[in-house]
Amino acid sequence: MAYKHTNSKGVTYYLNSKAVTLRGGKTQTIYYFSKDERKDTGSDLPGTMSVNENPRNGFLTLKRK
Repeated sequence: MAYKHTNSKGVTYYLNSKAVTLRGGKTQTIYYFSKDERKDTGSDLPGTMSVNENPRNGFLTLKRK
C-alpha cells in the first residue's frame, strides 16, 4: 500500500516512485504524487524525506530532512 497524504484542501494524494536512468548512466529513484492509487509504482515514504505542502495551491512535494 502506497503512502497517502491529504492536503489542506481535502484532496488525497498517493506517493509513487520510479527508477530512471540519467544521461550519464546513473540510476536514480524519483518520487511523485498522484491523485489515484497505482499498484505498480506505489511507494512508502522514505525515512530521510518529509512531505512539504505549498500553501497557495496545496501541491505536495518531498523535502529532505
